[in-house]
Amino acid sequence: MLLAVDVGNTNIMIGVFEQKEVKVCWRLATNWNSTEDELGIVVKNLLHHSGISPREISAVVISSVVPPLMYSIERMAEKYFSVKPLVVGPDLEIGLKILLDNPREIGADRVVNALAGYTLYGGPLIIVDFGTATTFCAISAEGEYLGGAIAPGIGISVEALFEKAAKLPRVELIRPPKTIGKNTISSLQSGIIYGFVGQVDGIVRRMAKEFPDPPLVVATGGFALLIARESEVIDRVNPLLTLEGLHIIYQKHQKKL
Repeated sequence: MLLAVDVGNTNIMIGVFEQKEVKVCWRLATNWNSTEDELGIVVKNLLHHSGISPREISAVVISSVVPPLMYSIERMAEKYFSVKPLVVGPDLEIGLKILLDNPREIGADRVVNALAGYTLYGGPLIIVDFGTATTFCAISAEGEYLGGAIAPGIGISVEALFEKAAKLPRVELIRPPKTIGKNTISSLQSGIIYGFVGQVDGIVRRMAKEFPDPPLVVATGGFALLIARESEVIDRVNPLLTLEGLHIIYQKHQKKL
C-alpha cells in the first residue's frame, strides 16, 4: 500500500492507496513543531483504527509547503515504515511543463493538483484549491501549467475579521437563509459565503477569457463543497485531488525505475 502525505500550512492530508483506489484518508491539523515520533504514533494509530497494519505500507510519497516539517515527515517514513519517501520538489521530473518566470518557486501542492487535474480531466482546466490560501491554477489543453492567482484563504480571512472586530462573534460557516441578513450571525454568514463565491466566480471568469477554449473548473480543498454549491463557474469538486496527484506522481516515478 502507498501512504500519501500532503503537508499544508493549516492541515496535513494523509491517504492510503491500495492499487489505484483511496482506501482511507484523514485530515490533521498542521503543527510546525511536530517531531517524527509524534507524527509516527498518530499515523500508526490511525492505520490501526482503520484495520491496516503499518507493515502493509510499502511506499510513502510526500508533498509539502511547510519546510520546517519536512525533516520530521521524512524521518517518520523511515523510522516507522522503513521506507525512503519520494518527495515532490523542483528536481523531481513529473512530466508537467511549467510556464512560469521561475518554475522553482511554485508550491508542491499546486504542481500535484495540476498534474492530477490534467490526468483525470484533461485540459484546458482551472483548478481552485481552498486551502490556507485560495489558489487558482490554469492548465492548457496541452497540459502546460500556465500560471494562476493566489488570494487569502477563507479560514485566515475569517479569523482576521474576528480578531480585529471585538464585537463580532465567531459563526458557523454555512449557507445563510437569505443574502440580506436579519441579524449579526446571518449577516456574517452572507458576507463570508457569498463574498468568497463572488471572488471565485470573478477570478475564474477573468482567467477563462484568457483561454482559447472554455476551461473545465475543478475545486478541491476544505471549503470546496461549501463554495461550489453557490458558485456559477465550478463544474466539479474533488476533495482528494492532491492525494490522487501524489499517487499519480508515485506511479510515474515507479515506471521510470
